[in-house]
Amino acid sequence: MENKDQFSTKLTRRDFMKKTSLAAGGGILLSSLPVGSSAYAAANDVLNVAVVGCGGRGTGAANQALNADEGVKIVALADLFRDRLDDCYNSLTQAHPDGDRIAVPEEHKFVGFDGYKHAIELADVVILATPPGYRPEHFEEAVRQGKHVFMEKPLGTSADGVRRILKAGREAKQKQLNVVVGLQRHYQTNYHEALKHVRDNAIGKITAGQVYWNSAGVWVRERQPDQTELEYQNRNWYYFNWLCGDHILEQHIHNIDVANWFLGEYPVSAQGMGGREVRTGKDHGQIFDHHFVEFTYPSGAVISSQCRHQPDTFSRVAEHFQGAYGTIEIDSSNKALIKDHDGVVLYDHAGMNDPNPYQVEHDKLFAAIRNGDVISDTENGAKSTLTAIMGRMATYSGQVITWDQAINAQDKMVPDNMTWDTPPPVVPDENGDYPVPTPGVTNVLSPESTVSTG
Repeated sequence: MENKDQFSTKLTRRDFMKKTSLAAGGGILLSSLPVGSSAYAAANDVLNVAVVGCGGRGTGAANQALNADEGVKIVALADLFRDRLDDCYNSLTQAHPDGDRIAVPEEHKFVGFDGYKHAIELADVVILATPPGYRPEHFEEAVRQGKHVFMEKPLGTSADGVRRILKAGREAKQKQLNVVVGLQRHYQTNYHEALKHVRDNAIGKITAGQVYWNSAGVWVRERQPDQTELEYQNRNWYYFNWLCGDHILEQHIHNIDVANWFLGEYPVSAQGMGGREVRTGKDHGQIFDHHFVEFTYPSGAVISSQCRHQPDTFSRVAEHFQGAYGTIEIDSSNKALIKDHDGVVLYDHAGMNDPNPYQVEHDKLFAAIRNGDVISDTENGAKSTLTAIMGRMATYSGQVITWDQAINAQDKMVPDNMTWDTPPPVVPDENGDYPVPTPGVTNVLSPESTVSTG
């Protein structure tokens, strides 16, 4: 995962307004309603924030919220596990030792599956940063309670979850709620500058592209003797589809989303291949360690997508596109390089002083709340989530998957109203091995879809 949890950029909202020249991040809509009609009333200088999901990403996002606006207070924390909640609280109090901005008394620390409901009740703004399988349920509750939201990507692990997010997103728009999704390239200067050149026809119509997330992989958490199966899977959530959705979704969504954004459309179909070659142990659950997918778009453009979690192999996290007149290469390290087909450089972005996009997400969210504007990232976040899910369906099944098939898939993975007594959706066999999808065998589209269990 990218270094999203950094505490380094202490940029206040006032500093941001002076320093950044970014005009817009995601889809900013000017509110036609008075500020007082939104969840936050301007007369109150304090914005109370609840964090749902206190791991590294939730802690990092809370810190960025505190840096974004001097009126932000963290007032509630919720997580499945007390130790993770305590780590988050201790990190935030160490990073912000002065004043009362970390105002979380013991009765506002909620542990367990239903803690999110109580934390949301106490907030004006909610940070949703649990494993993505829980995102639809938590977003629905935040919108039902009329709260502004920052939520991490992806927005679910199944088509069922995407449909729920889209429905709740429409309700959020009606309520004039701000929703920022953690697809932070939409808040990064080099991507905006590159897109301006694309829209000015610098490379002509995009006809093809390649998007990459090839890296060594992420953490593994060992099973502990006293853990239940449900606790083990939640501690090791990255390796279980119902919680994570596989790394083509959890990480590679960033690059797939950029393809959708730069093309201005979503793919009509996907076909691909994938499997497990290196990461094959019981401790790696049921997900693949490599995927390769071709996405075909309505314009005829074809985007090749590859993601890999294999140590000691070639690493690349970037997006490349080709057009009639030239090419463009961009990445999260502030690169944006445009050349014609003779190799002449047309644009080379110098991004050394660009603002941190993880911070800009929060700067813009809280500025919009203060100013009565509305940012609405939900629909794009949901559709890019579905794009990655469609790619996963293609690699798991070995079949061509259309957009219509993907969005209508009956693939509910996460049980409703979970408790610690709920059986996990996937269980190991007598040898401790989890079911792994098999191309040519796994059926991702039947009413009894096996995508969650392999």
